[in-house]
Amino acid sequence: MAANGKGEMAMNGNGAATARKPKGLLPSITTSDKHHDVCHDMSAPTVKAQTIDELHSLQKKKSAPTTPIKGIQGTFAALSEEERQKQQLQSISASLASLTRETGPKVVRGDPASKSQTSPRVHQQHVAEPAISASDSSLKFTHVLYNLSPAELYEQAIHYEKGSFITSTGALATLSGAKTGRAPRDKRVVKDDVTGEELWWGKGSPNIEMDEHTFMVNRERAVDYLNSLDKVFVNDQFLNWDPENRIKVRIVSARAYHSLFMHNMCIRPTPEELEDFGTPDFTIYNAGQFPCNRYTHYMTSSTSIDLNLARREMVILGTQYAGEMKKGLFSVMHYLMPKRRILSLHSGCNMGKDGDVALFFGLSGTGKTTLSTDPNRYLIGDDEHCWTETGVSNIEGGCYAKCIDLSREKEPDIWNAIKFGTVLENVVFEEHTRVVDYADKSVTENTRASYPIEYIPNAKIPCVGPHPKNVILLACDAFGVLPPVSKLNLAQTMYHFISGYTALVAGTEEGVKEPRATFSACFGAAFIMMHPTKYAAMLAEKMQKHGATGWLVNTGWSGGSYGSGSRIKLAYTRKIIDAIHSGSLLKAEYKKTKVFGLEIPTEVEGVPSEILDPVNTWSNKLGYEDTMMKLAGLFKNNFETFTDHKIGKDNELTEEILAAGPNF
Repeated sequence: MAANGKGEMAMNGNGAATARKPKGLLPSITTSDKHHDVCHDMSAPTVKAQTIDELHSLQKKKSAPTTPIKGIQGTFAALSEEERQKQQLQSISASLASLTRETGPKVVRGDPASKSQTSPRVHQQHVAEPAISASDSSLKFTHVLYNLSPAELYEQAIHYEKGSFITSTGALATLSGAKTGRAPRDKRVVKDDVTGEELWWGKGSPNIEMDEHTFMVNRERAVDYLNSLDKVFVNDQFLNWDPENRIKVRIVSARAYHSLFMHNMCIRPTPEELEDFGTPDFTIYNAGQFPCNRYTHYMTSSTSIDLNLARREMVILGTQYAGEMKKGLFSVMHYLMPKRRILSLHSGCNMGKDGDVALFFGLSGTGKTTLSTDPNRYLIGDDEHCWTETGVSNIEGGCYAKCIDLSREKEPDIWNAIKFGTVLENVVFEEHTRVVDYADKSVTENTRASYPIEYIPNAKIPCVGPHPKNVILLACDAFGVLPPVSKLNLAQTMYHFISGYTALVAGTEEGVKEPRATFSACFGAAFIMMHPTKYAAMLAEKMQKHGATGWLVNTGWSGGSYGSGSRIKLAYTRKIIDAIHSGSLLKAEYKKTKVFGLEIPTEVEGVPSEILDPVNTWSNKLGYEDTMMKLAGLFKNNFETFTDHKIGKDNELTEEILAAGPNF
């Protein structure tokens, strides 16, 4: 039997119709196999699922416990997996407890949008007589997204957070909302009987006080907001690569962006460490865009970043800028570590192949990141470190790099680190290709990339090293009077460390035609908690004990101030840094400059000798003298802030530091 049309039908020997395959057409579907008189498509293997939801459930397999239970050591070690998770939820519920109601929320692990969740494990802290017996938030579940992986956080951000996109290199582009930088004037620290004595208060201090009651008002506001959400992100991580002095931190946040940022910036625990995490040493409550009440005492805007060192807690209201969390924890380390006789430092750090370690201090624009990221040396860290009795350790688990005008040629390591897992803040990209334009300042000039330190090829893991051999203080002197390199004695190191000098060049503001001096105590005044002389004395003590040498390196101008002179070539600065690392600069001959009293070498290999003494490069010698005296006066005026703080036996050390400054 034949059929008209494009296909043909024929009878087989049993009288059944079969299809002949016309030339040039796809194979036809076999329909001869029947089961209960139903035809089945047998052209491909079938999946082991009866519904689409069952098929989706097969796509993701649950991770089995990755670590064995080891005896009875640790908080959770002797418990079953079920009991471990129960205690973990109890700990998170306790962190989210409202102090008014004296009870934590009902918490359950997992995404509330997931259909596969059935019979969720719930925990709520109970008390016999809560202060308020019921509330809307106590009647709902708070879903906890706990230590999610970057892939899971990508999904959460792209699905639920407007302004989240995957760039052409795989990074997650996000927006931080109205705030694109830190808000130091909105940062508050609780002043109590202890912190009133221990911390630096008053003129020049970054610490703005608030009382305990106001902190608790803001804490309650943040916790109530977080408990009102369907889900919160919880990160349990560490600070400080030194295992003897690491700090356990818990970050509770409302955004996947914030969770991924802290996943990158803090040290990521192993499965074994996470199972035994227990109660955190410090907790951040990040309510993000939810504002503080500006009518609350001590509040000056709708933003407030509050530290309570006694409670070991931090509250963030009214800002989504993720850098507040990073630098807030750095402030905490500036308080906790010195109490253990450990020096906390705002510095870069690298190590040579022979184990020689160098610290790099410098404000923005001095070249700290560029010079500490050396392809011939191991990177221990780019920003925050501790100097302990055994050596140096990085506080963080990641890097937070500026992206404005980033290029593969200038910063290849940072360029290559911007890939899957990296957070790109406030960058602009091409709509279709998602290629980032790093020169575009449409959102902000403060564009940033946050990535794990492992993304840097020559990173030293774990991020620890022996005692530093060299302490390098970087200054971009736009006045053009500081030498390209000076060797410092201990008192001079302390003086210039406390001063934290650099200069902003003209053009940053309309009508500005001269350089503007900037001083930031300890090269990080916004983050230190105690008086700068406390950190300087510890630095001098450790340098003296371990034989480290101090250096002042000017990466700024030569031959005149900004506008008339020229910037010292990066190639020359690198040669100077190489000579410091190799030890050859210690063997050079030195002479002393006037006024600042700096020891400058007469020769450095690969650097023109005439530029080593700034006066040689100025054609206008009188102009050099006048500019040098002007800068010396700025140093003296700045240092008057610190002279009222007495350190050393009979104030001997204070006098020695003062004598190390400009003398005229």
